[in-house]
Amino acid sequence: MTTTVVIIVAVVLVAAIAYFLVRARRGGGQGLHRRFGPEYDRTVARHGGDTKAAEQELAERVRLHGSLHERPLSPEAREAYAGRWTMVQEMFVDSPQEAVAEADALLARLARDRGFPDGDFDEQTAALSVHHARQIDGYRKVHSAVRDRSSTEELREALVEARALFDVLLGDTPAEHARPGLGKTGRHGTHGRTAA
Repeated sequence: MTTTVVIIVAVVLVAAIAYFLVRARRGGGQGLHRRFGPEYDRTVARHGGDTKAAEQELAERVRLHGSLHERPLSPEAREAYAGRWTMVQEMFVDSPQEAVAEADALLARLARDRGFPDGDFDEQTAALSVHHARQIDGYRKVHSAVRDRSSTEELREALVEARALFDVLLGDTPAEHARPGLGKTGRHGTHGRTAA
């Protein structure tokens, strides 16, 4: 009877280990999906539904940019960036296209000053997506809206969405605590007829 109990315990242990190994292997995709959220779905769609190729790309982004540590901003730099964003909002009323182009450039500079790669938009957004996956889409929309000559409403929506990344990069709060589209005050950040 003792031998039978030992064999049963050994079989149960082997089955449990196999179960957890299989789960851990599958967990890579689940972990990436959890980490990247909508960016995961966007990458899978860009790869034509090929989750393996998308997961390889996202894992490579984590490998390349996961150890990047964001540099803090001085209070003066933070205030200057906040002032520039306010100017962008005010500019939007009379010149939406110009305001969105300025927001695009402002986000690129702010990301650079926080320690993200500078120069190449795709490399910068890849690095940003590793650390701020839930806020990166607004930056992409602002960037493409400048090129695509979007309607005023599309420009406004892009600017409002980009505000989420701006707020996360401006502050020192982790991305998980930032709510897309909301500023630090908990409001959408719209002032009168301005965009964001």
